[in-house]
Amino acid sequence: MKTFNNKNTTGADLLAGMVVFLVALPLCLGIAVASGAPPFAGIITGIIGGIVVGILSKSNVSVTGPAAGLIAIVLVAITDLGYESFLLAVMIAGLIQLTLGLAKAGGISSYFPTSVIEGMLVAIGIIIIKKELPHAIGYDLEHEGDFYSYQLLKEDQGFFGEILHSFNFAHTGAIIVTIVSIAIIVAFNKVPALKKIKAIPGALVAVLAGILLNEAFKAFQPEWVIANEHLVVLPTADSFSSIIGQFQSPDFSAFANPQVWIVGVTIAIVASIETLLCLEAGDKMDPMKRYSSANAELRAQGIGNMLSGLIGGLPMTSVIVRTTANINAGAKTKMAAIFHGGFLLIAVILIPGILNMIPMASLAAILIMIGLKLASPKVFKHMWSSGLQQFIPFIITVIAVVFTDLLKGVGVGLIVSIFYILKGNMKLAYNFRKEQHHEGETIHIDLAQEVSFLNKAAIKQTLNDLPNNSKVIVDAGNTVYVDFDVLELFRDFLQFGAKERNIDVKLINFKSAYNMKDAQHVHSEKN
Repeated sequence: MKTFNNKNTTGADLLAGMVVFLVALPLCLGIAVASGAPPFAGIITGIIGGIVVGILSKSNVSVTGPAAGLIAIVLVAITDLGYESFLLAVMIAGLIQLTLGLAKAGGISSYFPTSVIEGMLVAIGIIIIKKELPHAIGYDLEHEGDFYSYQLLKEDQGFFGEILHSFNFAHTGAIIVTIVSIAIIVAFNKVPALKKIKAIPGALVAVLAGILLNEAFKAFQPEWVIANEHLVVLPTADSFSSIIGQFQSPDFSAFANPQVWIVGVTIAIVASIETLLCLEAGDKMDPMKRYSSANAELRAQGIGNMLSGLIGGLPMTSVIVRTTANINAGAKTKMAAIFHGGFLLIAVILIPGILNMIPMASLAAILIMIGLKLASPKVFKHMWSSGLQQFIPFIITVIAVVFTDLLKGVGVGLIVSIFYILKGNMKLAYNFRKEQHHEGETIHIDLAQEVSFLNKAAIKQTLNDLPNNSKVIVDAGNTVYVDFDVLELFRDFLQFGAKERNIDVKLINFKSAYNMKDAQHVHSEKN
C-alpha cells in the first residue's frame, strides 16, 4: 500500500521523533537499571531499535526499544548466567526471531480480536497513569526512570497502596512542574491557536518549561528545587574512547550451555508475541489505517536483537508507549522512529548535561496524558455500544492485564473472546472465494454463512492483494453473521486503503445492523 514519503512529512516526523526521544530516554535508562544491566545498555538498545529496526521495519508508526515486559526474565538471566553469557542469549533470541520472520510466522497477529487489543491498550493506559503518579509528585522509591513496569502489585501495599503511600513524600516543586506541564499539553491539544503551531509539539514545550521552572526555583524558592535524583540521569563520558569502553561483547564460549539457549528461546517467544501485539495495536491507532507486515517486523526485530546482543544491549520489542507517543505526536512515516534513534545517539554523545536537567515530573506528565488518551471513557462507551460479545472480552482483558501482566492478561482475554466466537459459530464453516483477476477487471468476493475474526487474516491478505484501479463487489447475501473485527476491516479499507489505491468497492446485501452504509457513503464521496 502506498505510504507517506515526501518532503511534507519530514517536519512532522522530525518533531514526532523528538517527542518519542523525550519519552524513550527515561524508559531506556529505567528498564536497564530495573533489569540489572548497565544504564548504557538501555541507550544502546534504544538507538538500535530506532535506527536499525526503524529502517528494516515496514511499519509506519511502530517504535522499538528495550522491553519492560522482559524485565523479570532479563534480571534472572543476568543473575544466573552473567552479563556476557546473557548477551549471547539475546543474540540467539534474535536469530530465532529472524527465522520466524523468514518462515512467515507473523500472521498470528491477525488473529487477535479487536476487543482484546482495545482492552490491552486501555489497561496499558491505566498502568501508565498508576506508575507515573508517584513520579509526578516527586516520589521515586523505585529505580530512577522506571516509568513503565508490569510489576504492579506489592505484598505490603497493594495496587493503590503505592500511590497513597507516595503522597507522604510529595514535593511541591515536582507537583508544580507536573501541573504546568499537563496544562501546556492540554492547551496545545485544545486551544485552536496553539493547535495550529505544528512546528512545536506541546510535549517539548512542557519539558522546556520544566527545566526553566526548576532553574527559577533555584533562584527564588530553594525549598522547591527538584533534587538531582528526580532529574533524568544519563551516563556521561569524558572522551570518545570512554564511550566505546561502555560497549560489551557476548561470551561465545557459552554457546554450548543449555541454559543460554533456554533463555534465548524464552526471550524470542515473549518478545515476538509482545511485538506482534504492539504492531497490531499500532496499526489500529494509525490515523491512516495502514497495514504493517508482521513477518518483516519479526525479521527486523531479529536483526536488531542480534546486533544489540553483539555490542552489549538488551532485548527489544515494539513498545506500545513509544508507539502511542509517536502517533499522538503526529508521525507520518517510519522516519519518526529513525529520528528518535538518532536523537538518542546524539544525546548520549553531545548533550548529556542538558538532558540531565529535565525533571522526571515533566516526563511523567507527558506519559500521564498518553495514559489518559489510551484509557479514555470514549473507548469504554464504544465497546459497550458494540455489544456484550465485544464488551465482556474487552473489560476482562483490561482487568487481567492490570492485575497480572500483558501476556497473561491478553491470554485470558483471548480465551474469553474465543469462547464467545465458538458459542455462536460451532457448526458454521467459513467459505471465501478469491478469483484470479487482472487490473481493471471486476472482482466478486462472496462471503460465506459465517465470517469470524479467525478469517480476518485471509480477508486482510486478499484486500492487500487487490490490484490498483480495480472494481470490487463484496456480497454478503448468503451471510448469517459477520464478526465485528471483519466489519472494522472493511470499514478501514473503504475509508483509507481503497482510496489510496483507487479501488472502487461496492458492498451489497449487508444487514442494516452492521451500519456499513456510512462507510460506503464516505467511500463513494472520496471516489
